[in-house]
Amino acid sequence: MWFKSWNQTKDNLPDQVAMDCLPRHIAIIMDGNGRWARKRALPRSMGHRAGVEALRKIVKTCSKLGIEVLTVYAFSTENWSRPKDEVGILMKLLTEYLRKELEELHQNNVVIRAIGILKDLPLEAQHELERAVERTKNNSGLVLNLALNYGGRSEIIDAVKKMSQDVLAGKQKIDDIDEKIFSDKLFTGGLPDPDLLIRTSGEMRLSNFLLWQLAYTEIMVVEEFWPDFGENSLIEAIKEYQKRDRRFGGIHTN
Repeated sequence: MWFKSWNQTKDNLPDQVAMDCLPRHIAIIMDGNGRWARKRALPRSMGHRAGVEALRKIVKTCSKLGIEVLTVYAFSTENWSRPKDEVGILMKLLTEYLRKELEELHQNNVVIRAIGILKDLPLEAQHELERAVERTKNNSGLVLNLALNYGGRSEIIDAVKKMSQDVLAGKQKIDDIDEKIFSDKLFTGGLPDPDLLIRTSGEMRLSNFLLWQLAYTEIMVVEEFWPDFGENSLIEAIKEYQKRDRRFGGIHTN
């Protein structure tokens, strides 16, 4: 099957974006699918399906821009408390997305990764994830990092357990543990921390997302529900990011 290269439409990107100071890593809390559907008198499942379409557009735009990493909060550890039918729909949409989009993602050099407690996902979802990761592991473009059954606190606890095991086994000295060693034990080990966090739907909270990694991330909250967040919205967020003065706790003397 033939797929169109996303880079063929790269010339359509706005001139206002400074291509020399793009965020390396963008993280997104994709919020508001249910409220988007309710506003239109539609079932919540239609909101989640519209959210998948929004994700397709954002992945494509990030790839065209040359963003290195896009991490999206697809399913949290707390989401299991939702009605069983809704959880089932979300898992079905995940497997559908991976099956339908995998080849186009692969042909456009996207690397698929997943973070979270993946062993607790339905077996079908695990299988599709494993297939997608294996298929794209040698690509060199955008890293699409799917946060699935993910929670920031559980990630930190997992990292502490790994380091403790290394100390008990004599592989690691306690006094040598630093931020880099700790970061490497996280699910995101090997990836840069996010430069920009976008949360849709206007909610002002992190919702247990990337708690360690967001220490110096620029945070942007937009009022749009996730299904309405498209290429223009992302471009506007990046333009706003490029106006920010990132000092990382220091001051600029010039």
